[in-house]
Amino acid sequence: MTKSNVLIQLDPDAHASAFDALVAVDSTELQLLQYHSVADEQVEKLVHGAMFTRGPKDLRHTAVFIGGTDVLQGEALLEATLRCFFGPLRVSVMLDANGANTTAAAAVLAAARHVELSQCRALVLAATGSVGQRVGRLLASQGAVVKLASRTAERAVAAAQEVSDAVEGSSVTGVMVSETSQLSSLLGDCDVVVAAGASGVRLLPQEIWQSSDSLKVLVDLNAVAPVGIEGIDMLDTARVIEGKVAYGAIGVGGLKMKIHKAAVARLFESNDQVLNVDEIFAIGEALTD
Repeated sequence: MTKSNVLIQLDPDAHASAFDALVAVDSTELQLLQYHSVADEQVEKLVHGAMFTRGPKDLRHTAVFIGGTDVLQGEALLEATLRCFFGPLRVSVMLDANGANTTAAAAVLAAARHVELSQCRALVLAATGSVGQRVGRLLASQGAVVKLASRTAERAVAAAQEVSDAVEGSSVTGVMVSETSQLSSLLGDCDVVVAAGASGVRLLPQEIWQSSDSLKVLVDLNAVAPVGIEGIDMLDTARVIEGKVAYGAIGVGGLKMKIHKAAVARLFESNDQVLNVDEIFAIGEALTD
């Protein structure tokens, strides 16, 4: 008898994400078990329940999805999940807390449609947030020269160091942007700019990016007015504005959803997959080949 695919959704929030649940059930045929308010110390019991209920040959039909709005909590739940595994007794697991991994993958792949990432220079605004850090990491892993911007120098430098530690041989610099006037010089040699700030916060005025001679691609991941990059509409999908290609949050969102669904489906191909930012990016690459 063929076992049903079962996805166990672990969410640290008070209510398990309806968005994550709907994407999961639209991704592949499965049964969904949702757990909310999950703390690190509760993970072992839940994951062992997933591991020991089915025999080793059927474990590929069970997987864990870690979501929620707090990425640090999500990473802690991922680590707690991985500690539960031993030998062949394991299930596949995916982390996409706050949609950070799939969104970052989609943003970088959107830019890759128009520039050769290994030859480009990129600026990530609000780069110390969960999505911004992952955008920076993925750009660096593809060989781009990356500037990670923050309102404070300390946070920018710390984010750059984290990416440098994760991506061997990368060229990453942390830069402080405390005033809008600083953006002109930072954009002076950039091919790509990605705005990954909080909802409703404008990071880049239109007059500044329009005056850049080097800029080729703009990606704004904020869908709430005012958008992060002035002059970009959230629906923009490769819209050309004065010779520059623009993507808005929903324009990127279409690819993000495809990556998310493909990653969930991938979980059930074997029982030994760990899908974090790099693995999810690779899934997105395969979709865009």
